[in-house]
Amino acid sequence: MAMEALIKLLFILVASFFVLNCSSQGGDEDFYLTARQKMVKEDIQKRGIDDPRLLDAMLKVERHLFVPEDYRHLAYEDRPLPIGEGQTISQPYIVALMTYHLHIKPDDRVLEIGTGSGYQAAVLAELAKEVYSIEIIEELAQRAQESLKKLGYSNVWVKCGDGFYGWKEHGPYDAIIVTCAAPKVPKHLIEQLDEGGRMILPLGDDPFYQTLTLLTKKEGRIEKRRVTGVVFVPMTGEIEREKR
Repeated sequence: MAMEALIKLLFILVASFFVLNCSSQGGDEDFYLTARQKMVKEDIQKRGIDDPRLLDAMLKVERHLFVPEDYRHLAYEDRPLPIGEGQTISQPYIVALMTYHLHIKPDDRVLEIGTGSGYQAAVLAELAKEVYSIEIIEELAQRAQESLKKLGYSNVWVKCGDGFYGWKEHGPYDAIIVTCAAPKVPKHLIEQLDEGGRMILPLGDDPFYQTLTLLTKKEGRIEKRRVTGVVFVPMTGEIEREKR
């Protein structure tokens, strides 16, 4: 009888642990969903981002899955977070703002320079037909590609390379987004932007302040419009050598 009682007790303990563990996981998902809903409403929608498709994309993409586990409890705060290799994931509002100004349509082909964690690419993938993303740091490129594939994004292609040169094989692009600061607009990106296409990027060589700039290609000419001041990590690679 004592052995039977012990077995029953062990069974109850194991079952209780399983139930509590599942409940905890479910609780985490509820926590992240609530935090994401608050983020979209308070940090994005209330600040003037009113595109329903974009708001739905920001609500759908789980930002906490694109940051290291140590920072997941901060994933839905409106702030950049470290992702390793000296890089960061942009604050949600800036991701939304840059995407908003590109006016991405369902049939668009988009080029992203600076994949980082893959979060921005995931948001773009919810809106566009095809997304091509370039990351100069091999470790980040591989990690982002794995994350995007695991989450089922079959319309995103990531490669490790220098974004200064773009990705000519898949151009021209309806929209180009550059998520690292450049002292000037790389000429290859202008060449790969389709007629009527939009490009947004932080311009400036000051490490503490750049100008988020929207470019539109009209009849082969580039029109520029200042959006706001921002702070991004600098573009590296060939563009650094051109500055010398």
